[in-house]
Amino acid sequence: MPAPICVARIGAPHGVRGAVKLWTFTEDPLAVKHYGPLMTGDGARQFEVAQLREARGHLVATLKGVATREEAERLNGLELYVAREKLPATDEDEYYHADLIGLTAVTTANEPLGRVIGIHNFGAGDIVEIAPPQGATMLLPFTNAVVPTVDIAGGRMVIELPQEIDGDDRASANSPRESESS
Repeated sequence: MPAPICVARIGAPHGVRGAVKLWTFTEDPLAVKHYGPLMTGDGARQFEVAQLREARGHLVATLKGVATREEAERLNGLELYVAREKLPATDEDEYYHADLIGLTAVTTANEPLGRVIGIHNFGAGDIVEIAPPQGATMLLPFTNAVVPTVDIAGGRMVIELPQEIDGDDRASANSPRESESS
């Protein structure tokens, strides 16, 4: 049975009646209400979303069985999961982050780079984080140009390393950037 997929994280309480801030990791943030009961990573607890509304930068959720601010405070930081079969199928070139974590990263010449340890989005697009066997992790844009091949069945991701990565050349770190104009 495939591992469940993390679809949301509970944040701080919202108000005094047990509502919580909720951050979702789904394409449609409001879809989390339609997946049925959400469970903790260990499957020990389940939560059903009774009400859900959009707020500034997050959602506000009322969970069945959570009626006080104190109960909501105890849930802060809890990640919520759903069985994979309850999620929609992905289109070509779409992936669940959970499918990418752990893939072996290799160059286009099939030289090992490390393992994919995270997919992040800080607002400017997805970033793939790769941990080499030694040294600092690499953060690279998760684009078709940098990641031309994702082979989930083969357990690997092919990386076309950019010609220049910010921070590579310490001597030019203080130099102004050059840009092309059209």
